[in-house]
Amino acid sequence: MYNTIVTLKKGEGRTIKSGGAWIFDNEIETIMGRFTNGDIVTVHDFDGYPMGNGFINQNSKIRIRMMTRKADQVIDHDFLTMRVKNAWDYRKTTVDTSSCRIIFGEADFLPGLVIDKYEDVLVVECLALGMEAFKEEIVEILKELLLKDGILIRGVYERSDANERTKEGLPKVKGFIGDEFDTTVEIIENGVHYLVDVANGQKTGFFLDQKYNRLAMQRICKGKKVLDCFTHMGTFALNAGISGASDVTGLDISEYAVSQAEANARLNGLQDTVHFRCANVLDELPKLAAAGEKYDVVILDPPAFTKSREATKNAIKGYREINMKGLKLVKDGGYLATCSCSHFMTQELLAKTVKEAAKATHKRLRQVEFRTQAPDHPILWAADESYYLKFFIFQVVEEK
Repeated sequence: MYNTIVTLKKGEGRTIKSGGAWIFDNEIETIMGRFTNGDIVTVHDFDGYPMGNGFINQNSKIRIRMMTRKADQVIDHDFLTMRVKNAWDYRKTTVDTSSCRIIFGEADFLPGLVIDKYEDVLVVECLALGMEAFKEEIVEILKELLLKDGILIRGVYERSDANERTKEGLPKVKGFIGDEFDTTVEIIENGVHYLVDVANGQKTGFFLDQKYNRLAMQRICKGKKVLDCFTHMGTFALNAGISGASDVTGLDISEYAVSQAEANARLNGLQDTVHFRCANVLDELPKLAAAGEKYDVVILDPPAFTKSREATKNAIKGYREINMKGLKLVKDGGYLATCSCSHFMTQELLAKTVKEAAKATHKRLRQVEFRTQAPDHPILWAADESYYLKFFIFQVVEEK
């Protein structure tokens, strides 16, 4: 047991009692003992019942992030090794591990920490003060575990440059952990080659969470004319191209993303069938419709329109608008893939919004399948924040 005891108010702690990892500032009754922000503390329920140990940070509304349910468990090297080994063993069982997310924060019981593996490079993102103390030790443990499986990591890069750091009272950090190395990594996913820039790409360099959703689209896109909106590095477009799509157009507002996508098309020898254009998707789709363009497959993979519960109403309008514009471009009998990567846009809310878009455009939707994030981004049922990606594939049928 740790020296500092945090006692919850009566009736509070609902999140951790249901298996989650967070205790918020307004749930705490008393704190007994001296501590520094980031220290491990022991949590008691209002009646003194021990609920486990976690790290505290008075700068954050998420006051405590739980590391263990056992109050007598010491957070030491053996404990961290157990957590990291469990995470790696799970990935080896469930996904292609050539490039994958090995640690996914709370869903791997290591709150605030993300580690992605791109072939022989690790990218680390630390978003919680308490995890800062363990970050480099966890990286070393992971490198040792990977080496036992014959995987030699040539470099580690930190991308702790997200805005969430400021909520924890932390500075943004970006740079090498250990020796410097070439930060452009070639990866292969679903048979598609990509050049990933782990130093300058979005988030940790690449969106691994859509891996199997992209694979699902390969079957749909074969021999088809495809429009990929918000293409980023060209991922869905290139999966369409490699599956034998006849013509693919990818749109993105970022010139940097488009240049990366074009480089990836050349890398795969797809430059004759897969083309990219820098454009604002919301403006471009009505122009395509006005020009009479129609596609066999339209893919909508927008950025999160909301990162807070308060902004959800405006986000719903955004998702409805983009789906209406996308639906107008799908041929009768064609296909629409549409998704949301916002935790606050729930599966039910997204389904309702797409249904409204279909009604407004006089389209009928037949659901092909519903998918979520890849298994290396596991959804811990008690920790709702770990479930964020919703992905629908529909056939679009005209009302006749």
